[in-house]
Amino acid sequence: MTPDTVVQIIRQALLATFWLAAPLLAVGFLAGIVVSLVQIATSMQDTAFSTIPRLAAFLVGLVLLLPWMLERSVTYTVSLLGNLGRYAH
Repeated sequence: MTPDTVVQIIRQALLATFWLAAPLLAVGFLAGIVVSLVQIATSMQDTAFSTIPRLAAFLVGLVLLLPWMLERSVTYTVSLLGNLGRYAH
């Protein structure tokens, strides 16, 4: 296996990880912005009020995005394991 192949495999793994995490991070970011705006508007600075909606947003996002994330993960794994013979040189 050449160093270029190793770099390519690591690059693909990092890109796959990024694309799997990006939608949930975006959901968390948007939920944080909304919660912060509500806290500013109501002058309520309770930590439970900021944590619970964010966790709920992550849970809803995870439930909705899980089929897509699993499909993407399985596609990457099949691609990696399908080319295993090519990497064994």
